[in-house]
Amino acid sequence: MSIKHPIISVTGSSGAGTTSVRKTFEQIFRREGIRAAFIEGDAFHRYDRAGMKVAMAAALSKGNHDFSHFGAEANLLAELEAVFREYGEHGTGRTRHYVHDAPETELYGRPAGTFTDWEELPQDTDLLFYEGLHGAVVTPELNIARHADLKIGVVPVINLEWIQKVHRDKQDRGYDDRAIVDAILRRMPDYVHFICPQFTETDINFQRVPTVDTSNPFIARWIPTPDESMVVIRFRNPRGIDFAYLATMIHGSFMSRANSIVIPGGKLDLAMQLILTPIILQLVEKRRRATERNA
Repeated sequence: MSIKHPIISVTGSSGAGTTSVRKTFEQIFRREGIRAAFIEGDAFHRYDRAGMKVAMAAALSKGNHDFSHFGAEANLLAELEAVFREYGEHGTGRTRHYVHDAPETELYGRPAGTFTDWEELPQDTDLLFYEGLHGAVVTPELNIARHADLKIGVVPVINLEWIQKVHRDKQDRGYDDRAIVDAILRRMPDYVHFICPQFTETDINFQRVPTVDTSNPFIARWIPTPDESMVVIRFRNPRGIDFAYLATMIHGSFMSRANSIVIPGGKLDLAMQLILTPIILQLVEKRRRATERNA
C-alpha cells in the first residue's frame, strides 16, 4: 500500500462484470480530473491463445485435467506483484495488452489472441487501476492483495456467472455447448483455490443475484437483466459508511446485515458512484498532501 502512489484493484472471474465496473471508474476519473494508469489482468497471462492450447495439451498429457487461466501456472503472478510493488514505491511499471478480437486488432495492430509489446506505464499518474482475475491473490509464494489500497470484488452468483459465460462464449467465440461445459469443469479447482479466496481480501464486494429462475444455467435463453436482479454490497469494514444516506439515495435498497446493503440491480452504477467517489477522492487527496510534504 502506498500513500503517494495508490493502487485500486478490481477483481473477479471471467464474465463477472469487471469490465462494466471499470467503465464506472473511468467515468469517475474523467469527472474528477484524475489521471490513472491502467493494467488489464489478461496482460499477465503467461501464454497467448495458441500457446495456451499447447500448454493445456501438455498438461493433459501429464494427467492434469485442471490447467486453466484461473490458476498460477498459466499466469505471471510474480511479475504482476512486482509491478504493483514498483508502482506503489515509485509510480512506475510496465504492462502490455492482450488482443481479444477484431476491433482490438484494429486498435493495436496485432492478431487476435496475441500480446502487444511490453511498454512503460504513463508518467505522473495519480493512481494505478487494475481490472482482472488476480487483483487480490494471496498464496504461500506471493501476496498481491497487500499492495492495493482499495480492493473491489465483482462476483455474480455462480449460476448467473455460468449463464453469462455460456452466452459470451457462444456469441463471441463460437464455442459449442460441450466445449463451454468442459471449460467450466476444467477451471473449477482453480476457481475454488485462486478466485474465491480473493473475496475475503477485498474491501467492498458487489454480488449480483438474479430474481428470476437460473436453476439450469446451460439452457437459459437470456441473461437476466439488471432489472431482474438485486446486488448485495458487502463492506469489509463498514465504519464510516453512511448507510442511511445510501438508503435515501437508492430507492428500493435495504440493509441485510450490519455490513451489507442490498440494492436493485439497475441502481448499481449509481451506488458505485455514491460509494466509490469519496473513497477515490480521499486516496488522491492523501497523495497530494504527501507529495507536497516531500516537495
